[in-house]
Amino acid sequence: MRKRLFFIYNPHAGKEHIRGKLYGIIQAMADADYEITIYPTKCYLDAMEQIIALPDCYDLVVCSGGDGTLDEVVSGMMQRRQRLPIGYIPAGTCNDFARSMKIPGDMTKAAQIAVTGERFACDVGSFNENSFVYIAAFGIFTDVSYSTKQEMKNVLGHMAYLMEGMKRLKKVRSYELKVTSQEMSFEGDFLFGMVTNSKSVGGFKSIIGKNVIFDDGVFEVTFIRRPSNALELQEILAALVVEEIDSKYMYSFRSSRIVVESEEKIPWTLDGEFGGEHSHVEIRNNRQAVDIIIAKERRAAISLEAALEAEGLLESQRLEPAGPDTWESPGEERLLLPKYPG
Repeated sequence: MRKRLFFIYNPHAGKEHIRGKLYGIIQAMADADYEITIYPTKCYLDAMEQIIALPDCYDLVVCSGGDGTLDEVVSGMMQRRQRLPIGYIPAGTCNDFARSMKIPGDMTKAAQIAVTGERFACDVGSFNENSFVYIAAFGIFTDVSYSTKQEMKNVLGHMAYLMEGMKRLKKVRSYELKVTSQEMSFEGDFLFGMVTNSKSVGGFKSIIGKNVIFDDGVFEVTFIRRPSNALELQEILAALVVEEIDSKYMYSFRSSRIVVESEEKIPWTLDGEFGGEHSHVEIRNNRQAVDIIIAKERRAAISLEAALEAEGLLESQRLEPAGPDTWESPGEERLLLPKYPG
């Protein structure tokens, strides 16, 4: 019996390049001996609704679009009893998640990986009752993606985000917050915060921390305090440009659960799309919740087990999973994941 594949794509993502690539994409799927069902999305949240209602007879879901399309597909998958593996063909403007997974921008090559690669059990975030794939954020720059018109994104690409973001510097907004996690708790006036599971966010790479692992059950967390004067703002922007953490103004740590509370409702973005306004947010890491199809050689750079093996920890200390955010060595002190890799 032939395997069945459900291909769902956003025909308007990015510069609509997929329109000229469909033949190569479908041919790659057919060459892998799949029976293919094709569905172009029609409106916002259509992808999520289609995945929720998808019959269990399918073996694989492949989606194509930007980060928002992937977010909808993963969010739908999280609501299913039977979760199917997901292949991803990036077609958006930033494609941060694809960049982190080293999924190629060439759509035909990405399609080949989607149908011939291997499963990777990836962490997925919960944001109150919603889900996200790689980022939940608020503050300066975070509304750029959904406030920039699609036509501008299509013409200018990544430059559109930078241009729109520069406008925000003239009217920086900050929020009084209380942040609570097992690792640390703090309060203050913050102009930016993000909880991520990605090596790249909007083109910035090192700012979210090095040695990012996608199945370790923890997020990389960054909060930036509001500067008290223009000089401090320049120092913060300079740190962002050189992709470094400035501890005078920034909190940076790893956590599996974080609660953010405020007196006023704050607009959040989830995977580059508007995530609503909230005064109380609980963000949790659902460890290894959804299978993403990746190139076989990519696993070593993104998996916890490979990272621990590289450090000689799995063999020498016989580390075993002890929960969503810890690994345990028998007879020894429990080791917290944020320490590994260091």
